Amino acid sequence: MNVTTPARTGDDRRKAVLITGASSGIGEATAQRLAADGHHVFLGARRTERLAELTGRLTDAGGSAAYRRLDVTDAADVRAFVDAARATYGRVDVLVNNAGVMPLSALEALRTEEWDRMLDVNVRGVLHGIAAALPVMRAQGGGHFVNIASVGAYEVSPTAAVYCATKFAVRALSEGLRQESGGDIRVTVVSPGVTESELADGIGDPPARQAMRDYRAVALPASAVANAIAFAVAQPADVDVNELVVRPTASAQ
Repeated sequence: MNVTTPARTGDDRRKAVLITGASSGIGEATAQRLAADGHHVFLGARRTERLAELTGRLTDAGGSAAYRRLDVTDAADVRAFVDAARATYGRVDVLVNNAGVMPLSALEALRTEEWDRMLDVNVRGVLHGIAAALPVMRAQGGGHFVNIASVGAYEVSPTAAVYCATKFAVRALSEGLRQESGGDIRVTVVSPGVTESELADGIGDPPARQAMRDYRAVALPASAVANAIAFAVAQPADVDVNELVVRPTASAQ
């Protein structure tokens, strides 16, 4: 674990926010926005060199940030990540379950290892985050899960059947958690449309890669999704923003 700031102060407006998949894209933009808003951000991803660089930029700008290497497919590693954040800041106020992968392909391509990877990261990764943070939030009397889904959680398109299935699952898990929370735990699903990120870089299937290149001709900046997350996080404790869908204005999908 690498810490570059002192422990959390008693200012309730400054929340301890954990972000998975924080080394690029939406995760990086969210870290930048929430740190600028005055929150303490605890960043997790596998690429520690990027986390170190981002943490340095945030703290140089006066923000509060720390990081730890994180593999969301490893339940024990996610528990250690949450424990480290609590040790650093004293609380776990918000967990942004952002880590995700999107190696699209038609089902008939039978890229089963990629299917397994999407299930492991996009679904089990979220479940591991819930399992690690929920007991902490219960014990402290409150908390907030922000789960990043996709417009693919509402519709299915060719080459994206497995990816959409994982995002449908994120939406279902989030709604179940909301119903079970009893009012102490807030749950927000943020579903971006096409967003500038590295997600498409992992598409190994040539037809799907070309289709996504065309699809991404109009894309949101990652900062737009970060702004939506910041809006949900900023609401008072008695306001639970459950679902936000964010698309480029020019997008028909």
